[in-house]
Amino acid sequence: MATPAFEEIAETFEFLDDWEERYRHVIDLGRAMPPLEDSFKVPALKVEGCASQVWLRPMVADGRFAFQGESDAMIVRGLIAVLHALYAGLPVAEVARVDAHAEMGRLGLNEHLSSQRSNGVRAMVERIRKVAAEAAA
Repeated sequence: MATPAFEEIAETFEFLDDWEERYRHVIDLGRAMPPLEDSFKVPALKVEGCASQVWLRPMVADGRFAFQGESDAMIVRGLIAVLHALYAGLPVAEVARVDAHAEMGRLGLNEHLSSQRSNGVRAMVERIRKVAAEAAA
């Protein structure tokens, strides 16, 4: 149950031969994201459990979930972009149904991220699910 934006990333990954190319692509995805305004880099939006600094600014409009994000680490910024492609635009009620671990596994990310990065991704997914669940209630 992935969005068209995530499916596009998955298709691109199929054509990239090795992890180094995929890693660079994830970083490029992060570079392409618009930066989060400094005024949103506040403790309330900071994601705990990440090795690097991460902020997620969730937004719900017309029952659909979206977010902006930022990190001080390029690979994490890219992972935020991947999660954005996975969740942005979904109805808030559908966010909880997304199996982020399985979808990230399709990209080969689960086995190539350090345990700290994997923990960070889990923390971001938990924050996304929490905000969407609160908005759906």
